[in-house]
Amino acid sequence: MNLENVLIEEKEHLAIITINRPSKLNALNKQTIKELHVAFKSLDENSTIKVIIVTGSGEKAFVAGADIKEFSDFSVEEGTELSRKGQVILFDFVQNLGTPVIAAVNGFALGGGLELAMASHFRVASTNAKMGLPEVSLGVIPGYGGTQRLSQLVGKGKAMEMIMTAGMISADEAKEWGLVNYVVEQAELLPLCEKLAGKIMQNSPVAISAAIKSVNANFTNCVNGFAVEIENFGLSFGTEDFKEGTTAFLEKRKPNFE
Repeated sequence: MNLENVLIEEKEHLAIITINRPSKLNALNKQTIKELHVAFKSLDENSTIKVIIVTGSGEKAFVAGADIKEFSDFSVEEGTELSRKGQVILFDFVQNLGTPVIAAVNGFALGGGLELAMASHFRVASTNAKMGLPEVSLGVIPGYGGTQRLSQLVGKGKAMEMIMTAGMISADEAKEWGLVNYVVEQAELLPLCEKLAGKIMQNSPVAISAAIKSVNANFTNCVNGFAVEIENFGLSFGTEDFKEGTTAFLEKRKPNFE
């Protein structure tokens, strides 16, 4: 698939995905969602890539929502399918990706943009970032997992407030509420994400993938997260990374995870 709205840059074991629709403030249309799926899938299947950073082009927006023109005349059935398909091919897909995903939130992250950031494994924001789910001001609700992930991250009360007021919060408020991990000047945003990625790369990619599955299990209906943790903990003992990690510890050297 020829990617028109998404750029991919690879730096050794790191990949940076940039949503590149600056004239639309990087709004998510159906084409961009498809392209993001292709980008994430191909990088996850690339064994040399250990961390993915996702960001938006320019200095104004990470993603300023969905492309409203595409669905303003949709029927009930079409709206339902829009939400279902989007969650499957992008938002749930990113959340469950075995490769760690860091969202570098540069500017506006609204609607689908905030939902993409929340689907990532954690978030770093620039000081000019503004985040919100304004869907109810359009007569609709967040449809790409926003009602679920926001409440998981900031709690039910804050999530209800943000969704019902359709308001935006600042980067500092997002950090205070636990929505983002760090807030830095925009010039420092990608360097910090790359620094964090470097720390992640020092550890076992097999164990990290198992940890992602185990943490996500806690937020999955009808799944016992503790049981998933026990299973993945046990499976770790059968991996080459476990042998290398424990051997390196006993030999007082840094592990070399292949």
